[in-house]
Amino acid sequence: MKKLLLALCSSLLLLACGAKDDTNSLYLYGWADYIPHEIYEDFEKETGIHVVEDIFSSNEEMYTKLKAGGDGYDIVMPSSDYVEIMMKEGMIEKLDKSKISTLGNIAPFIMQKLQAFDKNNEYAVPYNTSVTVIAVNKNYVKDYPRSFDIFNREDLQGRMTLLDDMREVMTSALAIHGYDQKTPSVEAMEKAKQTILSWKKNIAKFDSESYGKGFAAGDFWVVQGYPDNIFRELSEEERANVDLIIPEVGAFGSIDSFAILANAKHKENAYKFIEYIHRPEVYAKLADILELPSINEPATKLMKTKPLYDLSELEKVQVLMDIHETLDLQNKYWQEILIAD
Repeated sequence: MKKLLLALCSSLLLLACGAKDDTNSLYLYGWADYIPHEIYEDFEKETGIHVVEDIFSSNEEMYTKLKAGGDGYDIVMPSSDYVEIMMKEGMIEKLDKSKISTLGNIAPFIMQKLQAFDKNNEYAVPYNTSVTVIAVNKNYVKDYPRSFDIFNREDLQGRMTLLDDMREVMTSALAIHGYDQKTPSVEAMEKAKQTILSWKKNIAKFDSESYGKGFAAGDFWVVQGYPDNIFRELSEEERANVDLIIPEVGAFGSIDSFAILANAKHKENAYKFIEYIHRPEVYAKLADILELPSINEPATKLMKTKPLYDLSELEKVQVLMDIHETLDLQNKYWQEILIAD
């Protein structure tokens, strides 16, 4: 019985059973391989606060677990659309910005993008950005449009992939026709559907898992995806032959942020960690490791690694937002697209 109790107490799912003195702990629920372990180690050496990380593979997984009663976490890292959802549902607390002295280091336009639903940036502190790109292997593809029109190329049939992700693909198709991602218009959905069906005739498949490896192997020459998933499979020489396109129209991304859960037990430690992350020398170190552009302006001058794309390119990118009122409508059209011949 004692062995069983000890096993239960070691589980993150039962944090309430934790050690007698848990004051120097911080429980973070985030994305895999997103915060380098060196950062956690440096933070603990400086503050004595030990960060316990649990990971999720999707916003939906994170949200469902928390709604089902999964507690014990202090900081969560939702993308922009889920920040909006969790803010509306009272799952995250209003920030005391006086405890985050480094908040002013974040590029103003990044903060402004969140103001579409969080007017005064009161609920989330941006950690990093993700953007969906179209990657083209220039060894095989010549004279191509730097837009979604590339997926209309019949000569590339079977050599291209689109993400197996309703939000990513539908949102881009709607934008191409001038519609907002939250539109309830059936006419808009029909136009987006027809556009995606024209792309579908030329792609090998909808793929959110293996496109990076397939692109690296030369099986696919044009893929929609995320820069880090694509480039991590390539050598420096191979990277030189890749064009990452962020289309002028239809490009979308997300801002992944730190949010403090309303029922967090270590809120002071959470504030210390968020403040620490946005110290220029700390953020420069993690940006170098991730090879992503720094949203922390002072950190940009300290970086030693060239990012996969420039931060300025994100100014034209819209961020994904909560579409709960039209989710069922979009899903209906997406399912029709998936089953169409």
